[in-house]
Amino acid sequence: MCGVIGIMSHEPVNQMLYDGLTMLQHRGQDAAGIVTLKDNRLFLRKDNGMVRDVFLDKHMMRLVGNCGIGHVRYPTAGTSSTAEAQPLYVNSPYGIALAHNGNLTNADVLAKELYEEDRRHLNTQSDSEVLLNIFAHELQKVNKNTLQADDIFESLKAVYHRCQGAYAVVALITGHGMLAFRDPNGIRPLVYGRRLTDAGVEYMVASESVALQALGFELVRDIAPGEAIFIDLNHNVFTHQCVEVPAGQYTPCIFEFVYFARPDSIIDNISVQKARMRMGERLAEQILREWGENHDIDVVIPIPDTSRNAAIELALRLNVKYREGFNKNRYIGRTFIMPGQSQRKKSVRQKLNAVPFEFKNKNVLLVDDSIVRGTTCREIIQMARDAGAKNVFFASAAPPVLFPNVYGIDMPVRSELISSGRSVEEVREIIGADRLIFQELDGLIEAVKDTKYSRVDGFDCSVFDGCYIAGKIDEEYLAILQNKRNDAAKSAQSGSSPVDMTGVSSI
Repeated sequence: MCGVIGIMSHEPVNQMLYDGLTMLQHRGQDAAGIVTLKDNRLFLRKDNGMVRDVFLDKHMMRLVGNCGIGHVRYPTAGTSSTAEAQPLYVNSPYGIALAHNGNLTNADVLAKELYEEDRRHLNTQSDSEVLLNIFAHELQKVNKNTLQADDIFESLKAVYHRCQGAYAVVALITGHGMLAFRDPNGIRPLVYGRRLTDAGVEYMVASESVALQALGFELVRDIAPGEAIFIDLNHNVFTHQCVEVPAGQYTPCIFEFVYFARPDSIIDNISVQKARMRMGERLAEQILREWGENHDIDVVIPIPDTSRNAAIELALRLNVKYREGFNKNRYIGRTFIMPGQSQRKKSVRQKLNAVPFEFKNKNVLLVDDSIVRGTTCREIIQMARDAGAKNVFFASAAPPVLFPNVYGIDMPVRSELISSGRSVEEVREIIGADRLIFQELDGLIEAVKDTKYSRVDGFDCSVFDGCYIAGKIDEEYLAILQNKRNDAAKSAQSGSSPVDMTGVSSI
């Protein structure tokens, strides 16, 4: 998962992009980058690490210009080298910098076409570089010194025709302006907003609305599936539906609402916080159906942070005390996206510390957003026992994760998913809980979709049901993915080295 941002302003955007990326830091902690545009020159800074570590004062001073884009990243496959940090750049035509959240499921086929037919060179294994070069190749066909918005949109139609999978994209075209577009299913989120200043209207696009809100931009709306927005250097806004989206195809990723997005974000007119609250309500109803009124739960304790909203509502519905039983170290990264099982396991007790008096001699229900590998929850259950819990029950606000994600989330391969091929009882034994319950998929869908304001038709639930809605995913594709994504492969490919860009000022 990654986060993207783009701003067209009347004043320098370096600080705004930095602040916006910090609001999206939860979407990726592997690398960060910013490109700004001034006087037909692009200025780039990117490196591995957190936003606060990548951009020092000396770098910020050199990121000049009133428009720019930014990116925070973690890798879904392959290496985590600086060369694959984004934004990425190509000098022809015009000079294009691009940042991408998602995954092209036909990237290998496209890479071969780019080399053999389009005569374009790729320097990394990144599907984002593939997407950038596909767009550059189609834009090259326009063959004009000055582009019009319609020329860009016409080129994007060919991009949509060639690229399969999920993508939310922001790009700068030197001498012309800023572009944003979203995949035909709307799998990956992308919103845009505006704010009125004394100098005129300014525009911003981002993966989540929270970034807009933090910078004082008004959320206008989500960019629609298959839609593109182009803002020229004179701040004129052009929108176009590049591909028609059939009824039933507006299907964003449901895991955004379960885990990735911040609770204060609004995605596709759905409040993430309210969706998670409804997850707790439905999970409580399921507990009453399956465990009965005499469920023996003394206290409900969330595993920070994403399960908190669900846990509060669950406790209210069960009429059980809600307590904060874990203290979280804010300076440890998200365990789910750490590259390697040993590092994930080591980090759990560094990240969380139990508060003993909340557990001692109590039947505790721990609530988490989901169970993926099972490593984290097994460690936390043992922590609860060590803190004196009499019995430890465990509830997942999401159904069992049974299948890998192919649309831009570093969901493990099937062999590394604890629920794959196992019953709920078998999972319960492995993680060491006295009781275990998973949210039913229908309940999760109802919880997220239960709003009159959203136009979504459904959701990508492929990690739960194996129904891949884009990209013609089959067993052969998943087998190839397994070889790229398993922990052994990641450990072998974990090296990185600095990158020196040509054609763009790198700082």
